[in-house]
Amino acid sequence: MTTPTAATASTDSTGSATGTGSAMSPTSSRGGGLDTEFGKTTIADAVVTKVAGLAAREISGVHGFGGGAARAFGAITERLPGGRTSSTQGVSVEVGEKQAAVDLTIVVEYGVPIADLARAIRRNVIGAVEQMTGLQVVEVNVNVTDLHLPSDDDSEDDQQDQGSARPTNRVQ
Repeated sequence: MTTPTAATASTDSTGSATGTGSAMSPTSSRGGGLDTEFGKTTIADAVVTKVAGLAAREISGVHGFGGGAARAFGAITERLPGGRTSSTQGVSVEVGEKQAAVDLTIVVEYGVPIADLARAIRRNVIGAVEQMTGLQVVEVNVNVTDLHLPSDDDSEDDQQDQGSARPTNRVQ
């Protein structure tokens, strides 16, 4: 008795091919693969990093990305003329020919259930990366490094207000 090594295919009543078995070719998954008979598509790590970062930022309850030093550097860059928030801060990926793995380092808003937030982030990141790149996302690791408290915003505002409220002629 021999064991089949590939999926079997048949046609349904409309003449469309229907496959059985677990093996799928890259060209048959999600509307087209990265390797076709017409050529090969490669996707840079930076592209997957941006897609994952933007997808994770869409989730309510995520305050920021990166560890303490990365956030401090990002805050400085944002304040410079022409500076803006990096969509890749706190996001790292490993990209293969057909699969990708994503690691996120985040700061969570106080009061948000972290397990629910992590699930929502995973769903959104997996959906966005798989839809936009055709790569299969094998894992999304969420590393929560800090908790943002509402009082953190108040103390930053107070410091800015106090800094601008200083008298200019303090010494007579």
